[in-house]
Amino acid sequence: MTENKEKLKVLFASFEAAPFSKTGGLGDVAASLPGYLAKEDCDIRVILPKLKCIPQRFTDRMEYVENYTVPLSWRNCYCGLFELKYNGITYYFLDNEYYFKRDNIYGEFDDGERVAFFSKAVLETLLHLTDFMPDIIHCNDWHTALIPVFLNEMYKNLYGFEYMKTVLTVHNLKFQGQYSEMVIGDICGLMGTDADRQMRMPDGSANYLLGGLRYADKITTVSPTYAEEICTPYFGEGLDWLFSERRDRLCGILNGIDTKQFDPAADKYLTAHFSMEQPYGKKRCKAALQKELGLDPSCDKPMFALISRLTEQKGMDLINYDLPWIVESGAQLVVLGQGDPKFEESLLWYSRSHQGQICARLEFSEALSRRIYAGADALLMPSRFEPCGLSQMIAMRYGTIPVVRETGGLKDSVIPYNKYTGEGTGFSFATFNALDLKAAMEGVMELYADKRRWYILRKRVMHQDFSWSASAKQYRRMYGELTGK
Repeated sequence: MTENKEKLKVLFASFEAAPFSKTGGLGDVAASLPGYLAKEDCDIRVILPKLKCIPQRFTDRMEYVENYTVPLSWRNCYCGLFELKYNGITYYFLDNEYYFKRDNIYGEFDDGERVAFFSKAVLETLLHLTDFMPDIIHCNDWHTALIPVFLNEMYKNLYGFEYMKTVLTVHNLKFQGQYSEMVIGDICGLMGTDADRQMRMPDGSANYLLGGLRYADKITTVSPTYAEEICTPYFGEGLDWLFSERRDRLCGILNGIDTKQFDPAADKYLTAHFSMEQPYGKKRCKAALQKELGLDPSCDKPMFALISRLTEQKGMDLINYDLPWIVESGAQLVVLGQGDPKFEESLLWYSRSHQGQICARLEFSEALSRRIYAGADALLMPSRFEPCGLSQMIAMRYGTIPVVRETGGLKDSVIPYNKYTGEGTGFSFATFNALDLKAAMEGVMELYADKRRWYILRKRVMHQDFSWSASAKQYRRMYGELTGK
């Protein structure tokens, strides 16, 4: 007879999660990872702010639980607790219209106060839940980085909080929540505590992420290579010294993608469906994309695609430099995205001057992005830095060969192609240089001319497993190391 072992309890705290609210990759992670962790013997629940942007079809289904007061420095703030079961996961939504009934998720004049309230309210909410007290609170980015700070400074001596552990995942290190020193006392109510010193940057300013990184029991980021990179000044955004100092608590776990959502065998946006076993529909998808975008259907060269923000961080200066070569090579190029005006203007000029070969759509369309993933032959991601990157994983799922710079999650997810052995899953280059990007694209051109070897590579990349399953197992192992469960 086996003993009934209590499940590990995890509270996943995020300021956004699709399909309720989303501005970027964090929303996708918070939407997908909890469901996979639930399969790894976790009782996981997600806690979010009840934002104005949440669609009414979800707010109508939320059940009111109760309301209470959250102390925030000298303030006593209302907080309403709502609950919703969605796809087998329990979601808690914290309501305060003053803080959360805004037109924008971020970018408000008082974001420092809004996220401080949310972080404090997460912990106060645990005092009002009768059926759930987590072993782990998994925090995400600077918006929830104050949770480990508040937990250790104000709640550790309360019953149920004594052995609670925190994990802080850094998705976007560029945003850290930096404010004047006034917020430490006036907003956070931490003046005179140890956090008063721990949250300060060398210039005396307050940094929410810095506080969370100092107090969290474990720090994770979204790929193993990026975890190493942020310990260096080039990638560390001013916090490399701290990551180096806490390297024993830092690890990188590669993000995944929702393989049900991104499935070329069932994608509703595609003209034709295909799979690794039945790949023929991809050719139809390419022909349909060429027709949709006004590209020459008789072109016998590969179609390169770029689905990205048009910024230097994404390597647009390299692509811009290589545009004349792309024209000369006879390859086609499809671009979908928005960004820096100088790159937009350059792409528009080439698109108008070389109709039938280059098409730039300066917008973002989920439907068109899927058709591009399915119809293109190769995807360009020459990023200056890339903590994880999801586009290369989605591209491979759709049989599109990635061309990447060896940085962050791109290095961890793409194995360089070896033309002598035929091994690898894509083309890569190490130095951030336009000539090296050009050499990688030349490799694509050379292999594309050999249809048999090209189809072998395409089948191999479609065989790669980038689901959240592997990542969830690593998170579960880490939780177990922290809690002994």
